[in-house]
Amino acid sequence: MSYKIIVDSCGELSPEMKASGYFATASLSIDVDDYHVIDDETFNQKEFLEKVAASPNCPKSSCPSPDTYMEKYHCDADHVYAVTLSAELSGSYNSAVLGVELYKEEYGEKKIHVFNSKSASVGETLIAMKIAECEDKGMTFGEVIDTVEMYIEDQCTYFLLESLEALRKNGRLTGLKAMVATALSIKPVMGATPEGTICQLGQARGMKKALVKMADEIAAHEEHAEDKILAISHCNCPTRAEELKKLLLDRLQPKDVIILDTAGISSLYASDGGVIAVI
Repeated sequence: MSYKIIVDSCGELSPEMKASGYFATASLSIDVDDYHVIDDETFNQKEFLEKVAASPNCPKSSCPSPDTYMEKYHCDADHVYAVTLSAELSGSYNSAVLGVELYKEEYGEKKIHVFNSKSASVGETLIAMKIAECEDKGMTFGEVIDTVEMYIEDQCTYFLLESLEALRKNGRLTGLKAMVATALSIKPVMGATPEGTICQLGQARGMKKALVKMADEIAAHEEHAEDKILAISHCNCPTRAEELKKLLLDRLQPKDVIILDTAGISSLYASDGGVIAVI
């Protein structure tokens, strides 16, 4: 059976995934004041980060429309899967589900399933890779769904922010708290709850200590890492991503490690200097 995996643009696709022909992107869009950008292959991270830094306002993102998803589903593949940003953080999941209904009305029945990643960024990447792995093993459509849903339940997402400014702009902190924390170089170590919401796991003074704290948090909660792929994404800080990789490999032995640069939506969430780890 042929298959297609559609990942909303919060999930990064590796060059190998793009070249395979099995993966496609459903692009979100971002507005920073009057600067509008589509989160696709034309996304310019450097320019985007400059616009965000210069603006006192919170960037606004828009998810793909149900019609966009419907047209993505309209392909030759027998099995179609969509992987979206956590439904607690974006309307992308609901849009993808509505897209299935639109597809059925327009084109008739087809085997389509939408996965709520309950994560973001490389969390979505790993889920997409898991779907492909299951399909390549010859699993039935139902077996793929069950296996991947179990994988999502077991997956853990962590991220570390260079600055609390993005949280302040999103209304999660008062300006005073953000400024005080920044002045003290306090770096929050964040994670995702099982439901896909954001929580704070800890904090440390200075990025170097915070990276160690993040690695310790991941190692403390992770079991059977030898059976899993560790994925790291970074926003404009490849050296930091490599440092985190080294810290984690001192504590865990995953079967593989991938590092990707954040695309638009992940750059919005992580901000300049942010790193995300999922296992």
